[in-house]
Amino acid sequence: MSKLVILESPSKAKTVKKYLGAGYEVIASTGHIIDLPKSKFGVDVDNNFEPQYVNMKDKAEIIKELKKRAKDADTVYLATDPDREGEAIAWHLSHLLNIDEKARVRVTFNEITKTGVQYGMSHPRTIDPDIVNAQQTRRILDRIVGYKLSPFLWKKVRRGLSAGRVQSVAVRLIVDREEEINAFKTTEYWSIDAKLSAASSKKTFAAKLAEVDGEKAKIDNKEQADAILANLKGANFVVSNLKKSQRKKQPAPPFTTSTLQQEASRRLSFQARRTMKAAQELYEGVDVEGTGAVGLITYMRTDSLRISEEARTAAAEHIKNVYGEKYLPEKPRVFKSKSNAQDAHEAIRPTNVEFTPEKVKGSLTSDQFKLYKLIWERFMASQMANAVMDTVSAEITAKNCLFKSSGYSVKFDGFTKLYVESSDDEEQSGALPKLENGETLKCADLSGNQHFTQPPARYNEASLIKALEENGIGRPSTYAPIISTILDRHYVERETGNQLKPTSLGEVITGLLKDKFNNIVDVKFTAKMESDLDDIEKGSKDWVSTLDKFYKGFAKSLEKAEHDMEGKHLRVPDEPTDIICEKCGKNMVIKIGPYGKFLGCSGFPECTFTKKIVTETKGRCPKCGAKMLLKKSKKGKPFYGCENYKECNFMTWDVPLEEKCPECGMTLFKKTGKQGKIYCANENCAYERPLDK
Repeated sequence: MSKLVILESPSKAKTVKKYLGAGYEVIASTGHIIDLPKSKFGVDVDNNFEPQYVNMKDKAEIIKELKKRAKDADTVYLATDPDREGEAIAWHLSHLLNIDEKARVRVTFNEITKTGVQYGMSHPRTIDPDIVNAQQTRRILDRIVGYKLSPFLWKKVRRGLSAGRVQSVAVRLIVDREEEINAFKTTEYWSIDAKLSAASSKKTFAAKLAEVDGEKAKIDNKEQADAILANLKGANFVVSNLKKSQRKKQPAPPFTTSTLQQEASRRLSFQARRTMKAAQELYEGVDVEGTGAVGLITYMRTDSLRISEEARTAAAEHIKNVYGEKYLPEKPRVFKSKSNAQDAHEAIRPTNVEFTPEKVKGSLTSDQFKLYKLIWERFMASQMANAVMDTVSAEITAKNCLFKSSGYSVKFDGFTKLYVESSDDEEQSGALPKLENGETLKCADLSGNQHFTQPPARYNEASLIKALEENGIGRPSTYAPIISTILDRHYVERETGNQLKPTSLGEVITGLLKDKFNNIVDVKFTAKMESDLDDIEKGSKDWVSTLDKFYKGFAKSLEKAEHDMEGKHLRVPDEPTDIICEKCGKNMVIKIGPYGKFLGCSGFPECTFTKKIVTETKGRCPKCGAKMLLKKSKKGKPFYGCENYKECNFMTWDVPLEEKCPECGMTLFKKTGKQGKIYCANENCAYERPLDK
C-alpha cells in the first residue's frame, strides 16, 4: 500500500522522508500552486466574494507531477505548514487532486524530528474550513486594496505604484514618526553631577543632584547651574539615607517570531528576512554530522509562549547536569501568552537540547549557527533560576541639596550565566562602595553638564516589528514580508544604523491615503481587521459578511476620492544636489523610480539625461586598478563593480576592504558564509586566510 506525503518545501521533504522510511513517497508543492489570477481582479464581489482561483502558470510542471504521484498512491497526506497559508495550500491540493475534504489526511508537524513527524502522522485530521476561510479573507482583502487602489495611485501620483492593506499602515507609522522628529523642539536642560568616594574605596562613584530645598531639581540654563555650583563650593557631602534590598531578575521567555526578529536585529544585526530564512532552514532540517537530516528548532511562525512538558523536563535535566541543581527554579517556569496569541504552536525552541550550539556548529552555516545559538541559549535561560542582585540606593546631602546614587552587585548569577536579553536602552551595572549612614564623602569632582532633549528615534527593524505587534498589525508570518515590501517599493529606505526613513514618495502616498482612505492607514482599523481574521479562524465570525462590510466602505471612499481629485495630480518632490548635468550643465536632482533612487536632470523634460547613484568603496578593482563602487541589483541586493564597467566587467558579491594583500599589494575582499574568508582577487595571486584570523 503506497502513501504519498505532500509538503511545501523540498528541504523539509528530504528530512521527513528520512523519518517515514519505506512505503512512503514524499514530494514538495514548493508553496502555493493555486491563487487568484494575476491578469484580472478575480473576485466576484456580487456573488458572496467568490474567488476565481487558477492554477499558477509557473507551477505547471509540479502540478503535473503531483497529479501523477497522487493517482498512483493509495493515500495522499497533506502535510503543508501548520498555519493559515499551509491550511489553504492543503485545501487547494485537495481540490486539485480530488481528495475528499472530509478525509482525515491533513497532518501537521510542529517540529521536523522523528518524534514530531511520527506524532503528526499518527494524528491526521480533516482540513479546517475556518482556517481556510481566514486565509481566503486575508487574500481577498489584500486583492481588493491592491487591485482597486493601485490604479488610483497610478492616475494621481505615478505609474507603477501599488498599495498594500497592511504595508501602508507600516509606512504610515514611519512617516508619522518622521513628522514627530521634524516637529520636535529641542529644549536645553542641565544636570549637576558629582564624583564621590568613600573611606572604604579609592574608586569614585557617580551621584546626581535630585532635589534643591526639598523640590525636584529643574535646571534650565547655565546661569542656574553655576549658581548651584557656587552654593555647593566647599560643602560636605554626607550620606543621609541608605536603602539596601535584594532584587530578583527573571529570565525573558522563549522566543516568538516577533521577539526572535527583534533580538536578532539588535544582537546580530540581522534583517527580518535574513532571520526568517535561517530559521526556516533550521526548522526544515539540516544535515547534522553523525545524525543526518534533522529539524533543529520548532515551527518558527508563532506568537505563543507555551512549552511542552517534554521540552521543559529535558531542559531541566540538562541544566541540572551542566550547571547544577541551584540553577533550577523552585518550580517549573510557565510563561503566559498574550490574549490574542495563536496557541496552536509552541514558542520557538530547540527540538533537542542536547544538540548544543557547539555540538552542531560544524554542520551549520554562519547565519544558521548564530541564530540557533540565540534560540538555544534563550530557551535554556528561560528555564533557569532567577538572578539575585544586592541593590543599594543612597541619598547624599550637601547643604540644601540632595544627591542620589544607586548600584547593584550580583549575589547569584542564575540564568545570566547563559543569556541576558538585549534592549535598545541597556542597563548600566555597577556596585556602590561600602557606605555608612552619616559618613562624610570626599568630592573628587562636581560639574554642571549641559543637555538637550532629543526627538524620538526613527524606527529600526526591531522597534518597527515591536510596534506592529503591540498595535495588533500583521501576524508572525507577515512581519518580515511587510518590511521587505515597503523597502522594495521605495516608500521607505534604510539610513545609517539600520534606521527606517520614509522617502518623499512614501510621504506623498501616505498623505494621500490619510486624506482619502483613512481606514486603510488607520492603525486601529487595521488591528480590528486582524482581530476579525482571528475570529473567522475560530469560527465565531462569518467571512463573507466581514468582506462585505469592508468592501462597501472602501468602495464609497474610492468613489469619493475619484470625484474629489478629478483632474488633479500629485507631484513627488525631487531632492536637489550639487552634481552638474553632463549634457546641459544644470543641477541634477535625486528622483525615485521603479528601481529606487537615481540622478536626473532638473531641466527635464527638455533634458532627459540620467545616471545611477553610486557609492565609492575603499577598494580597487583587481583587474584594472580603478575604483570599486557599491551598486544594487534590480532586487536591491548589494554588489560591487568596477567604475569602468564598459571597459572592465569585474563584479563581485564580496566586500572590498581597505586592507591590501601582503603578497601583491592589491585590494583584499571579504567573503562571508560557511566558507567565509579574506582573499585576494588578483588572478595571479593565491593569498587567502580564514575570517577568524
